Parts: sequence; C-alpha cells; structure tokens
Amino acid sequence: MPTHTVAPTLITERLILDAHRLEDFDDLAAMWADPAVVRYIGSTPRDKEDSWGRLLRYIGHWKLLGYGYWAVREKKHRQVYRRHWLRRFSP
Repeated sequence: MPTHTVAPTLITERLILDAHRLEDFDDLAAMWADPAVVRYIGSTPRDKEDSWGRLLRYIGHWKLLGYGYWAVREKKHRQVYRRHWLRRFSP
C-alpha cells in the first residue's frame, strides 16, 4: 500500500512543489502545446486531449504507486510552469 496517495508539498524560497489539480489543466495544456517548451523535452506540441491524459496519469501515479509527478509553481504567481517526477516506467 502506498505511503502517499497525493504528492507531498515541498516549499523553497521561490517555489512550491505539490500535487497536480484539476485547476492546473489550462496551464498544463498551454505548456504541452507550446513548441518553445516541448522542444527542450524531446517532444512535439500536444493537443488538449493528450494533456488531459497526462494530468490523469500525474494524479493517478501517486494514488496507485505512492510516488509520481509534482506540479512546480512559483510562489509569486501560483501558476504551474513545470513538472518534476519520480516515475515507474513498467509494472
């Protein structure tokens, strides 16, 4: 049984790393649709359907395995602008 079912919150001087939320969808979709962003992560721009699936995986990874992706927010704006993770790539 996982020890965490939601990402724990980590706080630094400038950033907050915490769980992805439904309210993050628009920011996440914009990030994945932006060619200037995805070129640095070896991907191509994604549509909203793909971003929706990613959000569900980010949340579900914590629920099923007890670790996963964090949303990274600037304290100043609280907007999601990155994601960081611990991820299991196979069962």
